[in-house]
Amino acid sequence: MANPKITFIGAGSTVFMKNIIGDVLQRPALANAEIALMDINPTRLEESEIVAQKIISTLGAGATVQTFADQRKALEGADFVIVAFQIGGYEPSTVIDFDVPKKYGLRQTIADTLGVGGIMRGVRTVPHLWKICEDMLAVCPDAIMLQYVNPMAINTWAIAEKYPQIKQVGLCHSVQGTAWELARDLDIPYESLRYRSAGINHMAFFLTFEQRLEDGTYKNLYPDLLKGYREGRFPKPSHWNPRCPNKVRYEMMTRLGYFVTESSEHFAEYTPYFIKEGREDLIEKFGIPLDEYPKRCIEQIERWSKQADQYRNAERIEVKESHEYASSIINSVWTGEPSVIYGNLRNNGCITSLPENCAAEVPCLVDANGIQPTYIGELPPQLTALMRTNINVQELTVKAIVSENPEHLYHAAMMDPHTAAELDLDQIWSLVDDLRAAHGDMLPQWARLDKKQRVA
Repeated sequence: MANPKITFIGAGSTVFMKNIIGDVLQRPALANAEIALMDINPTRLEESEIVAQKIISTLGAGATVQTFADQRKALEGADFVIVAFQIGGYEPSTVIDFDVPKKYGLRQTIADTLGVGGIMRGVRTVPHLWKICEDMLAVCPDAIMLQYVNPMAINTWAIAEKYPQIKQVGLCHSVQGTAWELARDLDIPYESLRYRSAGINHMAFFLTFEQRLEDGTYKNLYPDLLKGYREGRFPKPSHWNPRCPNKVRYEMMTRLGYFVTESSEHFAEYTPYFIKEGREDLIEKFGIPLDEYPKRCIEQIERWSKQADQYRNAERIEVKESHEYASSIINSVWTGEPSVIYGNLRNNGCITSLPENCAAEVPCLVDANGIQPTYIGELPPQLTALMRTNINVQELTVKAIVSENPEHLYHAAMMDPHTAAELDLDQIWSLVDDLRAAHGDMLPQWARLDKKQRVA
């Protein structure tokens, strides 16, 4: 059997690339894979090549690595295309996404999925994803795109709109990551969990959350989660980040009856309830980490400056299994060995209470036939209603990008729950003007705005 070719677009995301390569090469059927790394930053690309070669050496694998500055050449003959990049980077784009809204009193936590920050990130990102699709159709039309870029739902939706023939799935670690966190809060083995989640990316909910007991029966864990939160035992201090105590999600569980699969710092800005001007009591009560994403970016840049030298000088690199789905998908498609993952794809009736064309996150069976989403049916009405508030913003952002109509960017911002709760219409219009002007040529031509222009 031939060996798969796996192409990374945005391979300069070295730590992410390291995790995926490490996962892939620990699977016997993939140990001799052909790996193509592509990035526009030659320094980061070289660092990633060094790390990949040392992983191969550490594992004693037979894989090969090539690097490319040319995207289409890197994609030639690929079986799987892993995408991880950020158009505009931390500077200038992330800084703009936070600093400009702040002038209007609009505060954010992550700003990469929804809200005005997520809208602008989508406008920056989708055109390049489309270029990857064009190159894939030219040189690897049967490849599967494993898309790890935010805003996940907007990206997945936009690809399905313009390039429906591309086999793609949007991947996020929020479902399995949250399940692991809840098992930790409950002090039970992660392996004993059984759960079913569905919704949209960053706003999917555990429809069931159970533990397999020694007698083979299953216990509903929701009463234990509710009891632990009301008694003040949950959430436990964050394993991932001490600035993010995870209280928002527990509070929402008490109101909705279900636990959401994305972090509290994200969820706080997807709704109008937690970040409010003049309500510092809410910020303190729920431990909401304002400006969290810029802080993480700065920490990651500082950490990488040290880590890059360590990797360069190390003879061997420790390889641990990550929680990402990529290697599981590649292995199942390549070998036919089935697996189940949570993926983001065009809804197509999987969740009957959500629009057909939105990007839904559902359990998927993966085998030699590819990635096959499973039928969920109708969600509880309160969950559907909350998701629709986010889908409205996603849909209008996609409409703006597909039609190249900048007016829909203003409409998207109008519909955003957090933005609309804080700003009036004149402020929203002015804010979007300022964001378009500040991003300049980071945006496609149709979305740029000269500082002297205003939308009528």
